Amino acid sequence: MAEKPDPVKVLYCPTCSLPAEYCEFGSDFEKCKPWLIKNAPELYPDLLKEADEKEAGRVSEQLHSVGISSIGADGSASSIHSGETSSSKQEEVKRLPGGKIKKKVRQEVVIEKVVRNKRKSITIIKGLDLFGIKLSDASKKLGKKFATGASVVKGPTEKEQIDVQGDIAYDIVEFITETWPDVPETAIYFIEDGKKVPAA
Repeated sequence: MAEKPDPVKVLYCPTCSLPAEYCEFGSDFEKCKPWLIKNAPELYPDLLKEADEKEAGRVSEQLHSVGISSIGADGSASSIHSGETSSSKQEEVKRLPGGKIKKKVRQEVVIEKVVRNKRKSITIIKGLDLFGIKLSDASKKLGKKFATGASVVKGPTEKEQIDVQGDIAYDIVEFITETWPDVPETAIYFIEDGKKVPAA
């Protein structure tokens, strides 16, 4: 007579009540991670590496906050002292929550002419708001000056821009520099054939 196989012992997670192999498919995988690292590290070796990296990062942050230098993976020593950070890098890069880096937006006005229906053209002005100019006031002034319709709309990048009816691209540079002296002529660019060309 054939021997009966032994029953398989299944390890269940107390957090999500699924077998440990299926925790990653559950809705509370983040809550399951500490238990999995402790009780089933062979099933998720990546979690163990991730936990080690987080622990190393936390210790490194504690050392930096106290001002103690730490040796990097490449063998170079680095130390943080107050006042040593370079102001140029600080201006260009801004850290967001979660460790993401946001680069500072360059202050520039971009003027683009778009042709619609073969004859009608629209002049698009982007970036006036970076100089502290209210776009609604600017669109009213542009509409009065050039006797056309001008409106503030959201562009494809979800940033607001001014759409002015008609081809006023080259007349507009002089008007912008005279009306708003904060905008230098060197900061105004045209988009011609897909390339950014300085107006000055």
